[in-house]
Amino acid sequence: MPGRVRRALARLTGTSQGQDGEAGLATAEYAIATVAAAGFAGLLIVVLKSGEVRELLLGIVRSALSLG
Repeated sequence: MPGRVRRALARLTGTSQGQDGEAGLATAEYAIATVAAAGFAGLLIVVLKSGEVRELLLGIVRSALSLG
């Protein structure tokens, strides 16, 4: 389709080629996933710093490294 016809059609329909109402949606999804991952990482750090979890993990590592 010639460029002039394509531009006229885009003006009539209110869109341009390759653009739609979901433009930028992937970027927003990445931003939401990044915020969720950061929140989960913060929660994981709090849990792993607790004394009970630390002792449990150290016990697992010690038993895995023991030769008996």
